[in-house]
Amino acid sequence: MIVRLAAGSLRTRFGTFQQVLYYDGQKESIALVLGDVQGTQGVLCRVHSQCLNGHVFNSIECDCREQMEAAQRRIQQEGRGVIVWLDQEGRGNGHLALLASRRLKDEGVPQSEAYVRLGYAADARRFTPAAEILRDLGVVSIRLLSENPDKAGELRQAGMVVTGTEPPA
Repeated sequence: MIVRLAAGSLRTRFGTFQQVLYYDGQKESIALVLGDVQGTQGVLCRVHSQCLNGHVFNSIECDCREQMEAAQRRIQQEGRGVIVWLDQEGRGNGHLALLASRRLKDEGVPQSEAYVRLGYAADARRFTPAAEILRDLGVVSIRLLSENPDKAGELRQAGMVVTGTEPPA
């Protein structure tokens, strides 16, 4: 179960979003909301996992930062939408797994395979909290900014209506 803790405005390069902080007993999640999404169908939505290297340290080894910016830009253009930020570093395995996988990745091993070789899950992310957050916000259905079929599938299994998926950029 996820609980809403606080809310406030956040001025960004892409407009002023309402940020809503949630907590599930272990991790915090944040919804960035632009416009009125309560009771709305087909809300443009990005479910985005934390990436310390990309978002904080400006790493050029991933496209996480660019995907976040593209989502904010698309939502700004649309005038309404939600970004759900989940604390799921390293595909849900944590930053230690990300660092440990570096050597294999440098050898050309895909990230998910590197995790498996090291004893981690290929992708340990869970998207059920995002569905709970979207329901709390009153979102009826979403157009998901993602090309990940697992993300759309898990959101649907958690009861969120996903009317379609679109590339994030």
